[in-house]
Amino acid sequence: MACKCGSQIVLCNLPIRFDTYVGCSHGCRYCFVQKKNGQLEAVKKGDTVESLKAFVQGKRSGETAWCDWNIPIHWGGMSDPFQPVEKKYGYSLECLKYLAETKYPFVVSTKGRLAASPEYLELLAECNCVVQISMVCNRYDQLEKGAPSYEERLEMLRTISPRVKRTIVRIQPFMHEVLQDVLKNLPRVKAAGAHGVVVEGMKFAKAKPGLVRVGGDCVYPIELLRADFEQIKAEAHRCGLVFYSGENRLRNMGDDMTCCGIEGLDGFKPNTYNLCMMINGKNPQPTERMKQVGTADAFKTLNQTAGSGQKISKQSLAGIMQNELAQKADYYRKIFGKAGHE
Repeated sequence: MACKCGSQIVLCNLPIRFDTYVGCSHGCRYCFVQKKNGQLEAVKKGDTVESLKAFVQGKRSGETAWCDWNIPIHWGGMSDPFQPVEKKYGYSLECLKYLAETKYPFVVSTKGRLAASPEYLELLAECNCVVQISMVCNRYDQLEKGAPSYEERLEMLRTISPRVKRTIVRIQPFMHEVLQDVLKNLPRVKAAGAHGVVVEGMKFAKAKPGLVRVGGDCVYPIELLRADFEQIKAEAHRCGLVFYSGENRLRNMGDDMTCCGIEGLDGFKPNTYNLCMMINGKNPQPTERMKQVGTADAFKTLNQTAGSGQKISKQSLAGIMQNELAQKADYYRKIFGKAGHE
């Protein structure tokens, strides 16, 4: 298995994903991967250290052919690299050793206790990385019974923050009902050493009163989320935290449009050439590599009709990105919160 990009190419500034495991034992009831792929308890090996080495060494193919610089990898997008099964297999430890040696930039997302254990923390301290810890509030403990409690993760944050370049708290997925809990916890998050918080609203599988449908998801109305995010942003700033919006419809509410928390870090160069940036009034320019035929394979996951794969293989990333914008402008304006009164 190799580093992947896929549909993230149109909306994320760090679209390259790497997962050492397939499946997860945290058992979070809201998990979008679980809803998509069924039960995740049977954890198995995912992306290999060999595929990581190939990407770091500049070998690009398929979904990543458009990228010719050391773009930061997002590790742990689909499965936690430091979940309990890592004690048995050590796949993530292998990768950490290589990343510590090469100093290749990456962002890692986790809830796992191992990240704060001495062996792993010593390596993270040698890496060129941003560590994201997913933690919303204590009330989520009942939804995340296989993961450490909120208080345990707060202690993890306190342990990890002084040792790495930067820590970010992921308040994801956020539910309106816990707004006050989140606000009350922000001073504690700052005291534990976090640089900032990134917030994204819950995506519900089934329609419920008060929700709206955007794409294939049932979500909170944008005005409700905007009001909540404004309160969280104001309190975060009062506490000295940077605020990022991971919500596609409200990305420009963040202090930086790259919501993973890498702004200002040496060697952390994102990809801004995507539809989210364009729809939000930015004017990103493609690199010369993106203009080359054969760099658009990431779009195959967005268009799987008969014959589309062969057609996409003959296009450039820049060309197909512009075609998407021209042909589906209304769709993307809705996805990114710019439709009608939004």
